[in-house]
Amino acid sequence: MTGIRAHVLISGHVQGVFYRASAQRQAHAYGVRGWVRNLPDGRVEAVFEGDHQAVERMLAWCRRGPPNAYITDVDVHYEPFAGDFTGFGVRY
Repeated sequence: MTGIRAHVLISGHVQGVFYRASAQRQAHAYGVRGWVRNLPDGRVEAVFEGDHQAVERMLAWCRRGPPNAYITDVDVHYEPFAGDFTGFGVRY
């Protein structure tokens, strides 16, 4: 599989609102691989890999987030596609 990879930092009220679990469900629905985790500073970090359209849909979802989330910033850095992932997981 070839595609794109996005390393993402999401800021705002994104912890304690099921952001990670919701992101995992969305990633599975869109066929995106990678991971998501909470950071000690209150942000959420994620890496998404997949075809261009699927990753862009995932990024659009990140800007909305789950109910009760309040997103103030989504910082996206595109990286070379590596094909490192077989699925999408939550990291702790």
